Amino acid sequence: MSKVILSRAGEVATLTLDNPGKLNAIDLGMWQQLAENMAKISADRDLRCVVVRGAGNEAFAAGGDLEEFVTGRATLEQALHYHGQVAAALNAIADCPHPTVALIQGACIGGGLEIAGVCDLRISGESARFGAPINKLGFSMYPGEMEGLLKLAGPAVIKEILLEGRILTATEAYEKGLLTRVVPDAQVEDEAYATARRIGGGAPLVAGWHKQWIRRLQSGRPLNDEEKAASFAFLDTEDYKEGLAAFLEKRKPVFKAR
Repeated sequence: MSKVILSRAGEVATLTLDNPGKLNAIDLGMWQQLAENMAKISADRDLRCVVVRGAGNEAFAAGGDLEEFVTGRATLEQALHYHGQVAAALNAIADCPHPTVALIQGACIGGGLEIAGVCDLRISGESARFGAPINKLGFSMYPGEMEGLLKLAGPAVIKEILLEGRILTATEAYEKGLLTRVVPDAQVEDEAYATARRIGGGAPLVAGWHKQWIRRLQSGRPLNDEEKAASFAFLDTEDYKEGLAAFLEKRKPVFKAR
């Protein structure tokens, strides 16, 4: 049975895409579960990072579950509903206040690539492969789903992926800006969780602010005076005082997200 599994170890949550026998292809129920679990994660102030992965080591996710397209996405009304659920899930990941790390093994295709693309960081094994060969299936990528990949890698790369329908190696995907880091397959899990721990070692409020300001600056609009002042909100936090004190006292800081 397909599902999205939410688990937690300390300050790090893990979301696992699990569709046995289908290389973790994502069906409508999984998109809905993904959005629901991300809402829970976003509301949990004790978390510091989220790792998104596929079950097993053969696939992150090999796209959408095409079998249900025949009956569940056959009309305009059904398609709008279906992709509304996809958009809700992708937006929930992109809007999460906690940093997100995609742990990628094996196939990362179509919807899987869209999910990885809206995570903050993407750690891949060397044998992973990437693409969206939907030109061979006769349908186009929904614009709302294309947006995250377009922001990540730019129009030239997305045109190459969608127009050629070619599957990229991990090295090619890294060179084109789709990945943060590529490591040997045997090390990808350790590296992804080490990345999550490094993120968790920083001030959590600062991580959220960095995500917020990066998104804001991408709008291209200049900051107004209120926004410039708001960027110094850290001055009133306990974590700022703790960070400075720990540095001066040569000890490890203990942040409390306050």
